[in-house]
Amino acid sequence: MALRTLPGWVLIASCFTGCALQASRPPAPSLPQKFAQAADATAAKWPSSDWYQGFGSTELDGLIEQTVANNFDLQAAHWRIEQALERARQARAGLFPSVDGLGNINYLDGHTRNGGLHETDWSALLSASYEVDFWGKNRAAEDSARDSLIASRADRDTLALTTLAAVANEYFQLVSLRERLDIARANVDSARNLAEIVSSRYRAGLANPADVAAQTAALSAAQLQIPELERQVDESVNALASFVGRQPEGFTVQGVSMDSLHEPAVAPGLPAELLRRRPDILMAEAKLAATSADTVVARAALYPSLSLTLQGGVANPAVNGAVNSLSGIGPSLNLGAALTQPIFDAGKLRSQSREAQAREQEALTSYKAALIAALVDVENSLGALRYLDEAREAQDTNLQESARSFEAAQSRYQHGNGDFLSVLEAQKVLFAARDQYSQYKLARLQAVLAICKALGGGWQAPAEGAVK
Repeated sequence: MALRTLPGWVLIASCFTGCALQASRPPAPSLPQKFAQAADATAAKWPSSDWYQGFGSTELDGLIEQTVANNFDLQAAHWRIEQALERARQARAGLFPSVDGLGNINYLDGHTRNGGLHETDWSALLSASYEVDFWGKNRAAEDSARDSLIASRADRDTLALTTLAAVANEYFQLVSLRERLDIARANVDSARNLAEIVSSRYRAGLANPADVAAQTAALSAAQLQIPELERQVDESVNALASFVGRQPEGFTVQGVSMDSLHEPAVAPGLPAELLRRRPDILMAEAKLAATSADTVVARAALYPSLSLTLQGGVANPAVNGAVNSLSGIGPSLNLGAALTQPIFDAGKLRSQSREAQAREQEALTSYKAALIAALVDVENSLGALRYLDEAREAQDTNLQESARSFEAAQSRYQHGNGDFLSVLEAQKVLFAARDQYSQYKLARLQAVLAICKALGGGWQAPAEGAVK
């Protein structure tokens, strides 16, 4: 008889409480002991959260601050977090009973030839319902929502790191383009000076028309680079305006010289530290945890569920039964329990369970891919800077010797001791060396920026805590 009462159902619930299904956890990732391109892991210097200030440009610092405050993508990510937060709160509410207030009034009136009767039935009740979490379904749903919130925050942080790095890269591009534009204009001036020398020698009968035509063509080729570089400068400024949430009209960037920018010192520690320093890895890990919890929810749907209900308050009549009623105003109490077990649904629930398992395996694969991608990013950025270091001396020598070669060839030609083809070739080499050296300085800044980004940009995983 006890099992026919509410305490009996509570007893059954307590028996099943220990049968909750458990979400799976990914195996510990296998990571290398050290980075192949890192010189010494003990000399690690991870980037700080204000890593961009290490480049020594107050204008860049201002652009970063404007981006954080006004970038539309970051604002959209903020509202996605708010949505995930509210979903987490909704899922947590499923762990507790729901209570509703019920008010009901019903007026009955009837007449026959034997007379008439009328009655007013009413009730004012509180109704509470609770689903006993036999298999941990509700707890798993809360875990999934909480992990999804963690993933949303990590996604926002990943987007922020990527966006700020893109702002810095665009700024470096703009500074480099303006330097290259200055170089192109200087090349035009140099080509124009040489054209005047050739024309003077031609008028003096010391040069032939072919020399004049060749230098005129070289001057035109140098002039053609200027409009293209100016176009790229405008596009770079417009891109920065987009990053900071500004219209391009009226937006200006002062820019500094490439030589005034610094290279902040950064170096990685151990590869295992990347797990807590890259938001994209945390995002992949949180998504995996969420899908594991979703698998528990889908599996739990295959098993029985028990719902308990309670209604209490004041009613008239106090008990209104199908056979016997207790007339008059008085306290009323209704207790109920419902046990549900899926029997036949044409395989729908099992298919949903297998679908959830497939999503979990997909998330596990994405998590492993995120780890590999993080290691590749670090190795590539470290390798790029190492190769640029090795090329520094050659770049300096190429620029210096190209300038000396052109000056010597121009001087010999001007004094009638050299041929014009040598001057023309030396001029082309010098122009290319100047442009190449400017791009080399840009590549160095981009390599250091890539290291800062690959190492997480000073980001660290937040401490675990309850969803607020």
